[in-house]
Amino acid sequence: MQTMPARPRAFTTVGLPDQQRVELWESHNATALIGLRCRSLRAEVLEATEINLQLDRMHLARVRATSHVVERDETLVKARPTESVALFFNLVGEAFFYHEDGVWSLRPGQLLICDADRPFMRGFSQGLEELVLKIPRELFAAVTDIDQLVRPIVRDFGNDEQPIAYALARCVGAAVDAHETQPVAEESLLDLVAALCAPGRHDLRPAHSRAVDTYINAHYRDSALSARRVAAAVGISTRHLSRLLAEAGTTLPEYVLGRRLEAARALLQTPEATSMTIAEVARRCGFVSAAHFSNAFTRRFGERPSDVRRRAVVTRSLPPA
Repeated sequence: MQTMPARPRAFTTVGLPDQQRVELWESHNATALIGLRCRSLRAEVLEATEINLQLDRMHLARVRATSHVVERDETLVKARPTESVALFFNLVGEAFFYHEDGVWSLRPGQLLICDADRPFMRGFSQGLEELVLKIPRELFAAVTDIDQLVRPIVRDFGNDEQPIAYALARCVGAAVDAHETQPVAEESLLDLVAALCAPGRHDLRPAHSRAVDTYINAHYRDSALSARRVAAAVGISTRHLSRLLAEAGTTLPEYVLGRRLEAARALLQTPEATSMTIAEVARRCGFVSAAHFSNAFTRRFGERPSDVRRRAVVTRSLPPA
């Protein structure tokens, strides 16, 4: 019997009675993510939304909220232990993290890794948007060789100069996207966590492969994308990049071409494409030559780009059944 993939679930305080929002927000997080006490900084009521995704062993979340402070003290830890390590990816808003080991000020594009059962306080004076990855402590120790995370770890992830952290954030974010979620494999996440926290102790090929894939997906529209640039972004040699792609049965030109063609086909089926020339579609997807694009597209899909666009226009113009 085939198991259906887990689907994200959303919770929001928007529309709830003002006087109950904090209480209901705390109650949701206690069961869905991490038990916290919450206080709003300003007079306006708390507006908070959370998208949760429970995988077999790990939990992912995307959180948006107005300004507030959360606290996890010793009493709450004892009452609701998580036995987990939490990774907080700060997307929007400055934040502070108060811990027995010190105080951290975190800006957008920074990742905080901490033991969720060591008391802490977090504050978001300008509101926040963040991603969360919660990993059982034993599983985290197994993949990183870090048995006790006494001191929090802070890493940058906001651009592709930190390819492993950047790839991890992109994977988590895509899985809990508010509009179009993408499936994520737990093993891929664990490979990236291991490479990020213990780079010298594990086989980094899976993490490097994921980072390559993430980088190319973010930059395939750039017609100047090259093996040297991809390898430098991921922190590997061009020879190692070629080996990684060869293990997947492809080459960098083949991989990039395939990504561009898939993107072009998707674009040709949108209303936006009806006002674009084929040359404009080609440029939008990273092709320098419209002729090369048309020939490659026809070879790959067995029909011309103009045929796909024409069929999409006809389909949209048909009356509903």
